[in-house]
Amino acid sequence: MRRKLKIYLPFIGAGMQETATYRVNWIFYILGSVTGCFVSYFIWKAVFASGGGGAMNGFTMPQMTVYIFLMFVTSMIVGSDASYVVGEEVRDGTIAMRLLKPVSYNATFLFQELGNKLLTEAVLLVPLLIVLEIVRTALTGSVQFNPLCLLLYLLSCVLGYLINFFFSICFGFVAFIIKYLWGANMMKNVIVGFLSGATVPLAFLPPALEKVFLMLPFASLGYTPVMIYMNMYGGAELLYFLGLQVFWAAAFWGLSKLLWRVCVRRLSVQGG
Repeated sequence: MRRKLKIYLPFIGAGMQETATYRVNWIFYILGSVTGCFVSYFIWKAVFASGGGGAMNGFTMPQMTVYIFLMFVTSMIVGSDASYVVGEEVRDGTIAMRLLKPVSYNATFLFQELGNKLLTEAVLLVPLLIVLEIVRTALTGSVQFNPLCLLLYLLSCVLGYLINFFFSICFGFVAFIIKYLWGANMMKNVIVGFLSGATVPLAFLPPALEKVFLMLPFASLGYTPVMIYMNMYGGAELLYFLGLQVFWAAAFWGLSKLLWRVCVRRLSVQGG
């Protein structure tokens, strides 16, 4: 284990250096996401105002405000560009150089992306959560912060990230066959955004659809961690959703191993 960590630790450093090098692009990405949060906030504010200002589907407006901005924070933690990176490497041929290295293809992506996230979370996560708690306290009139919910939220986010990473890797392997993933990635992001509760909380869907969507892996990418942080789940329900995240993380890890063995035989490099 120590030997493997020694091999992959430099990829964490590479990920951190990449983020630091392209910091202007990173800043604009954050600003764009924050702008999207405020747009969503004003839309929901209008929806609640038109409904008389009361609770809707178990959410009050203060809870919806927390949900919107906490979903932004969660998306930063669990987000993964693995499918985009795999697709681009297949398209331009640089995947050939990665295949020559005596290391795991999936692990190099994982550790490089972890380096990116470590730098991002070190700069943004704590300040954003503090601001979020101050806003939540101001909106509700009482301190809502729960240390246990925070710890369980972070655990859920780690599991959500692993699900998203291995799912994205599996999706990226489609590029070995169709060669270019840009359009498919756009479609995937829209569908996953809806199924994860980033577009509309799953509680606003018809009950039958909500039950189905909660069992799918995509709810684990946003909705489940956010609901845990907001203390909406407890007891057996909490253990169920955490167990479901563990199941999907293991399932996509196994699927990524299987697809790699199948797809690498169909690889034909176009560029490079």
